[in-house]
Amino acid sequence: MGLVATQSFKNIISTYIGFGIGAINTLFLYTKFLSDSYYGLVGFMLSLAYVIMPLMSFGMHNTLVKFYSSFKTRTSINGFLTLVLIMPLFLIVPLSFFLLLGYDTIGGFLAHKNGIIKDYLWHTIFIAIALAYFEIFFAWAKVQMQTVFGNFMKEVFHRVGTMLLLFMLFFEVLNVQQFMIGLVCVYVVRTLIMKIYAFNLKPPILTWKLPPQFNRILKYSLLIIVAGSIATILLDVDKVMLGYYIEIEQIAYYNVAIFIATVIAVPQRSMHQILMPLSAKYLNDKDFEALGDLYKRSSINLTIVGGLIFLLIVLNINELYKIIPSEFSVGLWVVFMISFVKLFDNALGSNNSILFNSDYYRMVLVLGVVLVVLMVVLNMFFIPWLGINGAGVATFLAVIIYNSIKLVFVYSKFKLFPFSLKTLKIGGFLILFVLGFYFWDFNFSPIINIVLKSVLVVVLYVFLIYKFDFSEDLTSIANHYLRRS
Repeated sequence: MGLVATQSFKNIISTYIGFGIGAINTLFLYTKFLSDSYYGLVGFMLSLAYVIMPLMSFGMHNTLVKFYSSFKTRTSINGFLTLVLIMPLFLIVPLSFFLLLGYDTIGGFLAHKNGIIKDYLWHTIFIAIALAYFEIFFAWAKVQMQTVFGNFMKEVFHRVGTMLLLFMLFFEVLNVQQFMIGLVCVYVVRTLIMKIYAFNLKPPILTWKLPPQFNRILKYSLLIIVAGSIATILLDVDKVMLGYYIEIEQIAYYNVAIFIATVIAVPQRSMHQILMPLSAKYLNDKDFEALGDLYKRSSINLTIVGGLIFLLIVLNINELYKIIPSEFSVGLWVVFMISFVKLFDNALGSNNSILFNSDYYRMVLVLGVVLVVLMVVLNMFFIPWLGINGAGVATFLAVIIYNSIKLVFVYSKFKLFPFSLKTLKIGGFLILFVLGFYFWDFNFSPIINIVLKSVLVVVLYVFLIYKFDFSEDLTSIANHYLRRS
């Protein structure tokens, strides 16, 4: 876990910096500098871009990670990397042409409830293409076991760019239409910078010869498009469907609630960057003992760290909603539901890394397609009935079912299980903290309440985790810094 711990720690820092900047943007700047309609539009546009991104990338970012370590000669590696760069164009070009021909029809369908959406479809497409190639170049760096710079670009760069655009909008340097174009430019520039970094690590040598295993690579890529789409749809289809069923302002309220809960996913997202190539390597080498150890360690570490963030959010959410515009508080129950989902994601550790890099991904895709259909149906039922809370219920149910099936599937095929008695004890601690602190606050202003309660919870939680030695890795890190002090 040395390489994992080192890069994960650096990735967590950059990810939290990004989320800190994102929190300022999401909770304060967007809500003050942009109308609710345009804020909702930004949420819809980015969600739709993420939904179609796996299609635009042809699944090559996952294919690169899975197969790179299986090539041993320079010629085969260069041929494979050339294929990775070219294949996305076989979908990007026809899909863009299809949108050009059917713009009015597609725009009219998506703008069923909110006409403003129709004017920004090309913005969405360009962002989706930029996202696709960014992930490819990030994967290019990952297989060289270098994730820190890419994670910084993924989590920090676009949020800083967005913040600058929001201030330029506020000071009337830009109008709202120019702001939307600027948003596209931020994602494009981020991709270009990532490309330069990736090519500096491993310069591409274009080789117009199909690599060995081409048929296997193509089959995996086609299926991983579905897999990537499933994972993204489970995260973002709710916002897209909200734009179809209810007023676009509601997406802004939902987007804030989702952002708050998604902070819990930061450790998992950070560690995932290095878990993917390591899991692929262990699977290619058939080193299942190392794979199982990675699975258990990642699960317990992510449960501990994610559990602390879960507590800080749930125990302070009522005070947090007091310091942002009151209309956003309608997302309170969404925060609760999605927070639990994100904590469950953390507890699964390297589960996704095992599945996406194993030979069993085909069956998982079948189950995933069924669950996407289920989520769409649930959204169709719950959103008209409960509004944004309905979208939260649909996401909660679909992701819990999906994660549970993946957990059982990995156990049935690899006889690997991430949980232990320690996991159960941590869960018990979390329940006691929620029962003990949720209904209690200091009698001060919301900000002071949040700070004081957070300090108290962090100190007590860290003390208990260290005292009971739940994680060898975290205890080792703590002892290292205690000895230095």
